This record gives sequence, C-alpha cells and structure tokens, in this order.
Amino acid sequence: MPSLSRAVEPLAQRAISRILDVPADSVDPVVRDSPFADVQLNAALALARAHGRNPFELAELIAAELSDGGPIAEAYASRPGYVNIVASDAWLAGQVEAMEVPETLAPTGRHVVIDYSSPNVAKEMHVGHLRTTVVGDALARMREWRGDRVTRQNHIGDWGTPFGMLIEHYLELTSAGEEVDQLTTAPNEFYQAARARFDSDPDFAARARSRVVALQAGEPETIEHWTRLTAESKKYFTRVYRTLGISLTDDDLAGESSYNAELADLCDELERRGLARMSEGALCAFPAGFTGRDGQPAALIIRKSDGGYGYATTDLATIRHRAQTLHADLAIYVIGSPQAMHLEMVWQVAREAGWLPPTTEPVHVKIGNVLGADNKMLRTRSGDSVKLFDLLDATVERARTVLSETRAFDSPEDLDRAARIIGIGAVKYADLSVGHETEYVFDLDRMVAQTGNTAPYLQYAVRRIRSLVERVRAGAPAAADARVTLGLPEERALALALLSFEDAALTAADKLEPHRLCAYLFDLAQRFSSFYDAAPVGGAASAELRESRLLLCEQTERVLVRGLTLLGIDTPSQM
Repeated sequence: MPSLSRAVEPLAQRAISRILDVPADSVDPVVRDSPFADVQLNAALALARAHGRNPFELAELIAAELSDGGPIAEAYASRPGYVNIVASDAWLAGQVEAMEVPETLAPTGRHVVIDYSSPNVAKEMHVGHLRTTVVGDALARMREWRGDRVTRQNHIGDWGTPFGMLIEHYLELTSAGEEVDQLTTAPNEFYQAARARFDSDPDFAARARSRVVALQAGEPETIEHWTRLTAESKKYFTRVYRTLGISLTDDDLAGESSYNAELADLCDELERRGLARMSEGALCAFPAGFTGRDGQPAALIIRKSDGGYGYATTDLATIRHRAQTLHADLAIYVIGSPQAMHLEMVWQVAREAGWLPPTTEPVHVKIGNVLGADNKMLRTRSGDSVKLFDLLDATVERARTVLSETRAFDSPEDLDRAARIIGIGAVKYADLSVGHETEYVFDLDRMVAQTGNTAPYLQYAVRRIRSLVERVRAGAPAAADARVTLGLPEERALALALLSFEDAALTAADKLEPHRLCAYLFDLAQRFSSFYDAAPVGGAASAELRESRLLLCEQTERVLVRGLTLLGIDTPSQM
C-alpha cells in the first residue's frame, strides 16, 4: 500500500517533466515530511539552478500542475522554492480501508548472508554479545520480510589452542564419572577450572599442549572428544537464544573449525601469488591502501611465527566461502566497531586474490558498547563483563516488580509469562532503538517503563487496542461494509502514519538500521494515543463512525505487531 510520499512522487515527476520538458525518469522530486503540510517537494531549488529558473516561480508552476485530485487535495508553493502538499481525506481513507500488512514482500532474488552473535565455545555469553545477537537477528528478520533470501552465519569460536586444556579437563571429569553440566549452565566455571589446572599442573599443561597438536592434526579420538565438548556448549547457546527469542539454530553454526582444512592451502596460494610474504617470522599480507603509524604498509598476519593461524586467516576463508560458495549478494558482518580496520584489510586482501568479486558487497554493521550508569563499559563490581543471563534475569525481575505493582494477574504463571515477554522485549528494544554504532546506558528502570520510547510502551499500546476492540465488538458485531472517515485531525494523523509503515520498514531494512523502524513504531503509538484521547470509539456518535474508528484501531494493531515482530519482540496477552 503506497504511502503519500510514494503516491505523490510519480505525479510530481510527470508535472516537472511537462514544465521543464525533461524525461520524467530523470527527475527526483525529493518528497519529504513537512511541518507545514503532509509532505513537501524540495526539488525546485536544485532544478531552478540547473535550468536557470526562479525557484519560487518554478515551485508555483509545479503546485499548479499537481492540484488535480487523486491523492492531493491541495498543493501550494512557499519560499524560497518548496511545494507543500496536503493529502485528500477521501484518498487517505480509501487507502487505510484497503491496507494490508504483508507478512513478507515479493522476493527480490537477492541472497543476503548475515554473520552475527559469534560466541566462544566453553565460555559464557556476556553483555558484549548482546548487541551483536539482537541487532543481527533483527536485521535477518527485516531482510527476510523485505523479500531477500537470508542465510544466517553464527561464526562461533570453536577452534584453537585453548581446546587442548578444555579437552583434557573434560576427559578428567568424565573419567572420574562426573556429569559435565557446567557447559550448558555455567560455561565460565568450566573454562576457569581448566585454566587453573593448566597454570598449576605441569603434567596437565603438557598433555594439553599435546592435545592441541593432535586436534590440529585431525587425530580421530581427539576430534571425537572435541565434538562432544562443542556439542555440550551448543546446548548453552541454544538456551540463550531461546530465552532471548533469537532465530539462530544449530543449522546456522559456521564456526572457525569449519574452515580449518582450508587454511594451509589459503596461505600457500597467497604466498605463491605474491600477495603474502614472510615478515619477522610470520606470513603477512600487505593490502593496498593501509599503513601503520610509522607510515609503512600495514601487515595482516595470516600465519603466525609459530605456524598457527589467527582470526585474519579464518576471516579470509570466511569471506571467500560467502562469496565463492554461498554467492552472497550482500555479506553483512554484525561485529563490534573496533574490528572495522581488521575487516577492511581482510576484504581488501580477498579482492586482490580475486576471492571477493564486485557482485558480493561486504558490509560492516558496527556495534557500539553497552555502558553502565557511570558511562563506562558495563561490568560487574569485580571488573568482569556482565554475564548475559544475569542481565536478562535482572530485567525480567524488574519487569515482574513493575507489573505486580500496576495490575492484578489471574495466576503467578500469568505474571511470570508477562514479565518474561516484557523484560526480554525491553532489553532488545533498548538495543535496537538507538543507532547500532552508538553507545547506550543500560538503565533497567527506563527500559521497563510504560512511558517513553520503550518496548513496554509499544506493547501496552497493542494490549490497549486489543482490549478496546474486544470490548466494543462484544456489544456491536462488525459491519461488513465499514468505511473510514477522517473528521478529526487525530484520525487523519493516524491514517498518514499507518500508510508510512512499508516505507519505514523498507528504509530500515535497506539501510541496516533497526532504530529507524523503532522510531516509526514509537511515532505511530504516540499518534494512536492522541487519537484514543480525542476520538471515542465505543461512544462514537453513530454506528458508522464507531466502525470507522474501530478499523483505524485494528489497522494500528496490525502494524504495531508486524513491526515488533520484525524486531523480534513479542506482545503479552496481559500487562
């Protein structure tokens, strides 16, 4: 369903084409929201300069051409060269009546690969993983709604030297008949115990180092132990994702280990083709355009001096796989901002090697930090990163406290269910409602508040609409031929916002910026609140007016629910 901007744009193109005698498809009328009218055309200033015309006079000519009905009730010029457009009430009403809120748009034929979350095996996910997980999942949902074919890639850390000590510790526990449930309940305790053994027991450390060699050599028994170890850790990841409502599954795992067999040949190829050379004992690539602080070419280490491989090697194999095997049109990396230079260097080496063609566009969605009340990195009192489950539990508990103080629930189970939906939604929305590259302060009270730009505010708007519709419908069955009328300014403002949903969601998806969709949903909820206060529904002056307002309510509920779903946020049945 077209927004007013999209409906006006082709009309403006044709009007400007007639006036200036230029092809319509060469004209960008620049349609924007305006405080002076419903939308505004901002193209006259640039067009006037290009064609030697007076801007205001050109705007007047365009306005006169546009005053022909359809979606436009009035068009008028303002200085220095704008065209202000007021929508037709009849057009707006008809569009809202016919409006559908699609579950997905038509397929684009585009393949999008999204790399997000990326925790480490045998380590507990902490607050640093929250944003990459939540933002990445929202982008995956939004791009699927947009019509793209989306492949999720959870690039977990499941390989490397720590696995020697982890496997040996795992074997000690299992040989003693102990249950290794820490990996699914408290991975950090398992890792710290293994590290303590490694640091304090020379025999254990020697066995761990030998186990690393066996692992890298693909020794079958060691691989079997490694497989069991990672399988236990994956259960923990699944528990986190289910708690957060994240769409990642085991099928989306694409860990470092999956590229291990390729790394030696990858390094050999780069060296053979002159794209990498030995430097201070390590094999390094020197991608064009990157220099260090000393002004010398910056090195990307692809094989360490001890013969081991690092993140750069795996990341080169990863982008090669996504471009050459998955044939991604867009390869999105939802990773912390500090990794920007590293990724750019990896991609440049891949381009020089011919592994990353122009048909695959890599994009870094930079993720900022979560801060505490002191505006520093959110940490525990001991200085450790806050565990993700602790963070989620605290938010759910705060939501439970707020809910129990504001309303009565039929049962403790109903309260717990609502608290979990609201608490998890509050955490996710706080992350998504700010630009992903910016930092934000983790404030529990603000997150769970039912006022302001929060998930509970939007969830409550949905719950209020549903309660209102159920109450009114109980006494008056729905009319088969309900029509929308826009007699009040608040009704009109709500209708305009409803028609902008698809544009807002498309913009957020295309720009990879979920906060744009959040801003739209918050604005829509605010407009509904103004409508709710100004336009009685059950007490409307006539049955026709009641049906009109009910239809506006129902369309608002559909849009809010669809928008929240794209963000990965549910709505409770009670709150």
